[in-house]
Amino acid sequence: MSYSLKKNLKTTAAVIALTSGTLFPAMGFAAEVTLKSTDGTINVSGEFIDLVDDTYIIRTALGDLRISASSMVCEGPGCPSFDDVTADIAIIGSEAIGQGMMPLMMTGFAASLDADAEVANTAAGETIATLIDDGGFGDEIGSFLVKSTDDDSAFSALLDGSAQIGMSSRRITQDEARALRADGAGSMVSASQEHIVAVDSMVVVTHPSNPVQQLTREQLAAIFSGQLTNWSELGGPDREINVIAREEGSASYDYFMSYLFDDARPAFLPQGIAPDDQALSNVIYHDRNAIGYLGYAFQRGAKPMTLINECGIATTPDEFSAKTEEYVLNRRMYLYNRSDNLDPQSQAFLDFVNSGEADGVIGKSGFIDLSVQRRSQDASDARRVALANEVSRYDAGFEGEVMQAMLDDMAGNDRLSTTFRFRTGSARLDERGRLDMQRLVEYLQDAPANTTVTFVGFTDDVGAFEANRRLAFERAEQVVDDIRSTAGSALDHVQFATAAYGEVAPSACNVSERGRSINRRVEVWISNSVEG
Repeated sequence: MSYSLKKNLKTTAAVIALTSGTLFPAMGFAAEVTLKSTDGTINVSGEFIDLVDDTYIIRTALGDLRISASSMVCEGPGCPSFDDVTADIAIIGSEAIGQGMMPLMMTGFAASLDADAEVANTAAGETIATLIDDGGFGDEIGSFLVKSTDDDSAFSALLDGSAQIGMSSRRITQDEARALRADGAGSMVSASQEHIVAVDSMVVVTHPSNPVQQLTREQLAAIFSGQLTNWSELGGPDREINVIAREEGSASYDYFMSYLFDDARPAFLPQGIAPDDQALSNVIYHDRNAIGYLGYAFQRGAKPMTLINECGIATTPDEFSAKTEEYVLNRRMYLYNRSDNLDPQSQAFLDFVNSGEADGVIGKSGFIDLSVQRRSQDASDARRVALANEVSRYDAGFEGEVMQAMLDDMAGNDRLSTTFRFRTGSARLDERGRLDMQRLVEYLQDAPANTTVTFVGFTDDVGAFEANRRLAFERAEQVVDDIRSTAGSALDHVQFATAAYGEVAPSACNVSERGRSINRRVEVWISNSVEG
């Protein structure tokens, strides 16, 4: 796939190649600077000497060190100024997306154009990528400045025109969308302006040596309010719990604390506060008593914990549960644009991000792409085991028969990660359904002729059991109609079927709107005759 870019020679900053470095202790110098790598593995302090040929030169007790500036951030009064940096496109917002995904995304975008991306960090939280044609031997064809701040800044920057693209780890609010619409930006939730580029799980992590494997929401709340202070209270060793949190007001802090406490947040001072997920991951890896939370992409060597919700449903932060959005701390990663100033360069970049070409880049950056994944529902499948246990305890009757029917059907089908969700009482797909529909069509185009795909409907538990089952059938039938309309003749070789189990086998608790929205779904099952 190719995209067109308009040539523009505005960038004035030097751009350099990536290198590795060694960790040195901080030294005291009059014009001291600290060079930090964006992955948190390098932290070098010394006296700034010069920036020559895209290389920092600093003086330390070990002598003068030369360190390539790509993926390095310079902090301190002695750092060179990059105030004159300009770029064709500004992308502003979410720190998680800006730091965790965008550098590699720029490299992948450049490769799709047979170009080379020269990437450098001009300041803390700022990255500039210059695209050079002909694999790096041609002319400059575009430049992108990525500013990693927070979700709110994505929409304020779109509103004041300082950004062409906004990055957010949450969906735009109604107030933000109305303000932008009033400013002439168009409908911010339309398919051409709201782009779900990946999913991310907020993962609770501990030191890899910690024997504790899972935590309930109540236990987590007790830990992050200071009520539980020793790992022995959770079946672990007799050691104090060191709570490492993100800064108050950060998107990660607000998301995690809202999950645990809603608006009634405790006045608790954690043992450590990390400025970003990279720093938090490093602390967790080196502190055997620590616990914290971070994005899926930043786990590295830390140990992820299985979480158990109020209903006793256990979810593990793996790739499949993130794709199906059934992991309890799952979130979508968005890019947004205005409709009234979308230039060809920004459109080309968004086209790449929304294509299957970007999936490998997203995965390499540690996030979870939207490609279709297949999982067996054999006898070892955790959900199948849980349903079998439920059937064995259930009294004979219609609801028990429905559970048994689902259990029998699981044995002959694998499950695809594609999962369609609906608004309350409606057969209308949510915003991700539009994107997943096209992805599913592309996936099934290569299926052999004997493939049967079954769309399986589920609901929340609001309403009568049989009424919910009928609604689940209607939703499954609606998805079949939608996929036939989307695919045209491309899937004539695939057989479609429907099934519905209503409120059976919930993926989340039905005690909140969030939980009920997760349960209002149509799953996609595929016959085992297909090669995976």
